[in-house]
Amino acid sequence: MNNSSFFDLTKPIVLSTSVVELRPLQEADYELLLPFALNEPDLWTYSLVSAAGEAGMKNYLQIALNAKNQLREYPFIVFDKRTQQYAGSTRYYDIQLPMQSLQLGYTWYGKQFQGTGLNTHCKYLLLAHAFENMGIERVEFRADANNAKSIRAMKKIGCIEEGILRSNTPKLTGGRRDSIVLSILKQEWVEKIKPMLEEKIK
Repeated sequence: MNNSSFFDLTKPIVLSTSVVELRPLQEADYELLLPFALNEPDLWTYSLVSAAGEAGMKNYLQIALNAKNQLREYPFIVFDKRTQQYAGSTRYYDIQLPMQSLQLGYTWYGKQFQGTGLNTHCKYLLLAHAFENMGIERVEFRADANNAKSIRAMKKIGCIEEGILRSNTPKLTGGRRDSIVLSILKQEWVEKIKPMLEEKIK
């Protein structure tokens, strides 16, 4: 049995650098994230689950917390230490500890936090924790194949493109989307990506 099988997903995970803190998402965070849902509904244009509007944010949180209780996902709220403001959310999902794999996604930040380096800090923390503490060997990323901005961000942190899942899942707006699949393996993390990201977040 591998080490990841023993990782306890019921315990709080708090990750931080000098720039950002990630802590477990909770129901009370509705009030902290609601302004994004009301003022920036297009943040979820390419998402499989929209948090736009009051009802959207309540549903978004409920889905995330239900999945956390089932030990399938682990959602975080993102706090920007530089501005002393909550900036968005991200999560581990499709967590398969016996297989030493998980996916990283459902990531969104308010527009004022985009392009500020916040995402690099978040990804560094999440990848380091997955590979170094959870016993994970493969971290997968997926996105709408048309979401060029998200794909660029994933490749910027070292993700390797694997291919396209055609007509992979329904879109919120109707029809079906093609999903791009990218990944980072533990060996790639150790040899290349960790040093690269540490240089970026200095």
